[in-house]
Amino acid sequence: MRVLRTNIFMTSMMLICIGIVMIYSASGIYALNQYKDGMFFLKRHLMFILIGLAATFFVMAFDYRKLKKYARPALWVAVFLLVLVLVPHIGREVSGARRWFRFKFISFQPSSFACIALIVYVADFIERKGNFIRTIRWGLAPVMAVLGLISGLILIEPDLGTTLALGAVVFIMLYVSGVRLTYLGTIIVSFIPALYLLIFSVPYRRMRILALLNPWADPRGSGFQIIQSQVALGSGGIFGTGLGHSQQKLFYLPAAHTDFIFSIIGEELGLIGTIGVIILFVLFIKQGLMIAKHAPDMFGYFLALGLVLLISLKAMVNIGVSCGILPTKGLPLPFISYGGSSFIFDMVSVGLLMNIGRAGEYP
Repeated sequence: MRVLRTNIFMTSMMLICIGIVMIYSASGIYALNQYKDGMFFLKRHLMFILIGLAATFFVMAFDYRKLKKYARPALWVAVFLLVLVLVPHIGREVSGARRWFRFKFISFQPSSFACIALIVYVADFIERKGNFIRTIRWGLAPVMAVLGLISGLILIEPDLGTTLALGAVVFIMLYVSGVRLTYLGTIIVSFIPALYLLIFSVPYRRMRILALLNPWADPRGSGFQIIQSQVALGSGGIFGTGLGHSQQKLFYLPAAHTDFIFSIIGEELGLIGTIGVIILFVLFIKQGLMIAKHAPDMFGYFLALGLVLLISLKAMVNIGVSCGILPTKGLPLPFISYGGSSFIFDMVSVGLLMNIGRAGEYP
């Protein structure tokens, strides 16, 4: 287990180091143009890394099982923050979305905290209920009510991508805990009409789906990001154009250092670089699942499972969007993309996984 803890930490650090290099490469010219400082985003990201490392070692300093008594309070804090961020003049509105609290040096996205809080709550709930988790009244219904509350608040921001990712994590946790697939399948099928309305009744979401199917129908509008991302990946070839030599980051590809940083990796480091990143994520997932397997209790098992699922789903969605096989979602690439609270809570997840791994050494 000590080897697993070391490996998952080193894998995370390798991804973070790749992120440091690529954030500077992808954002330097844009930062120089906008802020007269080519290292503007890099310096801020280094601050996030320091905060993230401090948070990682903090959550390793206590027994993770103590989180069980804070599961419900943390969930209510998450609900309060998700409501508060929707209040005008308190939550920051960007491009029609109200998802952030803006402080002097950092933006805090309460949905990032809510995801961790919900996973902790569900892991604790599954352990407390035991076999009753398989029943509708005492197991499935309470979890669905809590998931519906959190998801509904995140959806109002609006943030459909995070809502779907969080829902997928909880459903997989429930399935592994023994909840019948027929129950979960019925809920999923009944949600399809609502999902259809959420997508096709909102113009920008409908455009994203249509752009995915045929980005060239509107190459300067809804299909612009997908086309530029694919141009970046295609331009890199096998070995890439060379570190720092991306053309798409020169104001062609929007969000090059955040949502589409994988595309810049593909352009500058080529197929070899993208495969290397994917291999590191596969190793992270494998090590995280091994930590879950050796967890000393059910709470640790499901907590580790939920955290690994959340990070892996965000990575798969981000890579899928960059490759043009999924519609644009706005989810960052864990450990690599520039970002504040999302990056920090990914580091908190690593700290919790290492904490569970340490407890698993002494069954």
